[in-house]
Amino acid sequence: MNRTEQKSTALGLELGSTRIKAVLIAPDGTVLASGAHDWENRYEDGYWTYHMDEVWAGIQDAYRNLAGDYAKIYGEPLTTVGAMGVSAMMHGYLPFDKNGNQLAAFRTWRNTTTGPAAEVLTERFHFNIPQRWSVAHLYQAILNGEDHVKDIAFLTTLAGYVHWKLTGKKVLGIGDASGIFPIDSNTCDYDAAMMDSFDQLPESARLPYRLRDILPRVLCAGEDAGVLTEEGAHLLDPTGTLSPGVSLCPPEGDAGTGMAATNTVAMRTGNVSAGTSIFAMVVLEKPLQKVYPEIDLVTTPDGAPVAMVHCNNCTSDLNAWVNLFGQVAALCGAEIPTSELFPRLFAASLEGAPDCGGLVPVNYYSGEGVTHFDAGHPMLLRSAQSAFTLPNLMRAHIYSAMATLKIGLDILQGEKVAVDRLLGHGGLFKTPGVAQRYLAAAARAPVTVMQTAGEGGPYGMALLAGYRLAVLEGCPLHLADYLQQRIFADAPGSTLAPDDADVAGFAAFLERYKAALHAERAAVEHL
Repeated sequence: MNRTEQKSTALGLELGSTRIKAVLIAPDGTVLASGAHDWENRYEDGYWTYHMDEVWAGIQDAYRNLAGDYAKIYGEPLTTVGAMGVSAMMHGYLPFDKNGNQLAAFRTWRNTTTGPAAEVLTERFHFNIPQRWSVAHLYQAILNGEDHVKDIAFLTTLAGYVHWKLTGKKVLGIGDASGIFPIDSNTCDYDAAMMDSFDQLPESARLPYRLRDILPRVLCAGEDAGVLTEEGAHLLDPTGTLSPGVSLCPPEGDAGTGMAATNTVAMRTGNVSAGTSIFAMVVLEKPLQKVYPEIDLVTTPDGAPVAMVHCNNCTSDLNAWVNLFGQVAALCGAEIPTSELFPRLFAASLEGAPDCGGLVPVNYYSGEGVTHFDAGHPMLLRSAQSAFTLPNLMRAHIYSAMATLKIGLDILQGEKVAVDRLLGHGGLFKTPGVAQRYLAAAARAPVTVMQTAGEGGPYGMALLAGYRLAVLEGCPLHLADYLQQRIFADAPGSTLAPDDADVAGFAAFLERYKAALHAERAAVEHL
């Protein structure tokens, strides 16, 4: 593959909760190379956060690993790509002053410290403003009287920050922007009336700026979001091998990249992304009848309205138990890598009882908006009569990872939201036929998992970069048609319909899970 051919590729980079991953794809969506870097958030001064030096160290390591993978496969250095894009965890709070100095520690989506602000804004806008949204973080900082607020010149997300440093452009893809502030899908911009209403709040009116002045400019998929500068190229690849001038697509959030990765940007399609957090996205054909605190209203990368059920907790507790079993194996002289341990334990869960034998893990490492928890305390509950076996335990932990999501999905079912297809992606679905089967039971709908399920958001970001490149080359297709016709027309995958016994078993488990939340609340309050 020569330099000319390299210019037909697209690079996607995503900063997830526990992994930063880079994926390089061909024009048809085939993965050419990939690289990753593991990292973890930290809890400091009352907030879940990441340090910005960790951001760049992780990005550089992930890109270095991708470039090494590419050189190993193709026998040449990676010197350019056709287009690229950056995505990251949505929401959160990253404020900067007029000189580009960071004013406060990055407050991630995982924080549940903005309850008063979210409540006021939801009531004022008649629109659900979750605690993790950037505007809720901003207003809470205002209510708290935090001194830095008066000096904010730019407020963005993690993806917006990285994109800004790579290109110099203060922009954001509309999907990620919809986690900052409500979007008007008709104008593909922040909702003007709500923005004026925010500026008229007594506390906001005293600020030396209007809200619009400090937020990134909103862009839709395919639009020009700048090019990689010399400084940006050096930030990404300190060796100097990567050339500047690469076109960038609008930076997106992990929700938007999940929709792209699963070909679910058209109406009546939906996807479930499952990793450290878990969320379901359903593209709406009509507005919801009521405002639900459990349901976010965001957008696709091209601006269509989406109902989102977002749960802060998914695989953290499950991962901790798998790591524990790995330690037990090591103690017995069996060093089993996690890449083998997870599939073995997931497969064992299939031998468990449909209702998990009475075992109920509550997987809350942090607060949970859907069930109204401001903090979490992971626990495992069972009675003396419970069947405490490894298959039941593993099945219960996988059920627990999606139980809170099920509570939110039931609200959409009550609103008669139609879904023609539901696709699963992310790390939870890497083991074929396990979490996919349980999700079908929880959602009571067929679930498809494609071979790219394990790639998840980074792959979706690469697809959005590929769409930007296609637009530059004159492609007339809208995003949904581009994905369907050029990427997923013949994509291999598997679909599982709900099993009646699993449906009944999950329903029984969920009732115990809801009851266990009373114990969870007591644990949070007293332990």
